[in-house]
Amino acid sequence: MFGGLLILLTVLFYLPMTLLAPLRETTPVVPAHVEEPGPAAALAFPGYGAAAIGALEFPGVLAAAGSEKALPMASITKIVTALVVLQKHPLGVDEAGPRVTMTAADVALYTSYRAVNGKVAPVSAGEVYTQRELMDLMLIESANNYATTLAVWAFGSEKAYVAAARDWLAGRQLPSLTIVDATGLDAGNRGTASDLIELGRLALADPLVSAIVGTEKLTMHDVGLVENSNELLGTHGVTGIKTGTLDSFGANLLFSGEYAIGSTSITVIGVVLGGTDHPTLNKAIVKLLASVQEGFHEVDVSDVGEDFATYTTAWGQTAEAEAGAEAVLLTWSDTPITAQVSVDPVRLGDAGARVGEVVYTAGERSVVVPLVLSSALTDPGPGWRLTHPGELF
Repeated sequence: MFGGLLILLTVLFYLPMTLLAPLRETTPVVPAHVEEPGPAAALAFPGYGAAAIGALEFPGVLAAAGSEKALPMASITKIVTALVVLQKHPLGVDEAGPRVTMTAADVALYTSYRAVNGKVAPVSAGEVYTQRELMDLMLIESANNYATTLAVWAFGSEKAYVAAARDWLAGRQLPSLTIVDATGLDAGNRGTASDLIELGRLALADPLVSAIVGTEKLTMHDVGLVENSNELLGTHGVTGIKTGTLDSFGANLLFSGEYAIGSTSITVIGVVLGGTDHPTLNKAIVKLLASVQEGFHEVDVSDVGEDFATYTTAWGQTAEAEAGAEAVLLTWSDTPITAQVSVDPVRLGDAGARVGEVVYTAGERSVVVPLVLSSALTDPGPGWRLTHPGELF
């Protein structure tokens, strides 16, 4: 009778507990994963003035050379003028904006700026220009007289404009930029190369300013052909932004360019201050841009099926946690690449079931790759369950 009771208890308790109980989780083994970075960038910075390089897709400044002091911006100042005016008088890319009638004061500006060898565009009293046309003349032709005309129209006086510009700069954490007029003819308009990279970001972020500085030429009533002072525009990938010239300092260029790095597009922002003249400066920037492109790398960090962890169950089945997708990571120079692998313990799973992820990071850029089971982990069956009760639960 006792033997029968034992058999009954076995049937009622042991068999269900072993045959139906959940299996113990299998914890994966995760080996160290190392990803080699790209080679260090070797940038062809010119050996004068100040220079810096950045990219829209990367925060901050990627590299800089030369003086770290605030230097004369020259007509790069007009980018600040444009953005400050647009803050008070917003204008869409396809909008003309208010009409502004030229007066004797505007003619006097033309005369005074021409007398000091400043870049000007012709004007006559009674001519009427839209806000958009004034901005075109200021940013494309780099006409100093129209820069002041625009600032006075927007704020009532150049002094009021300067106050507004300083408030605008204070709100955008550009501490080195100093504005004393709307044109940049005064050498007191200054900024560091690093802060000018951030000004370039702001210019490209504004649809209207970005469109204007990317315009090679246009024809305007009462003026005629208006050609961009940036002679690199449309060549070597250059898309903008603004030239600057002061006889007492030299030639400047705040520039942008669009390039394909593998399958990824990037927008480079750069600035060089203090060239001897624009032809010399332009040659130096072409060399610099070529070296900048070589400094970016599209690293293949993951291929489909690449193994990152191994599951080995108590009953002898094996499966890998493998990459479920390929991935590339755009990196700058020799920025280190880290791989953080996160995988879950599993009991059973179908082939292709997601079991974790690996996060590749280089600087502030990252990409996430899903990890999936390479093959199914299936139930070991009743024979193993009945003979290995200690491996259950």
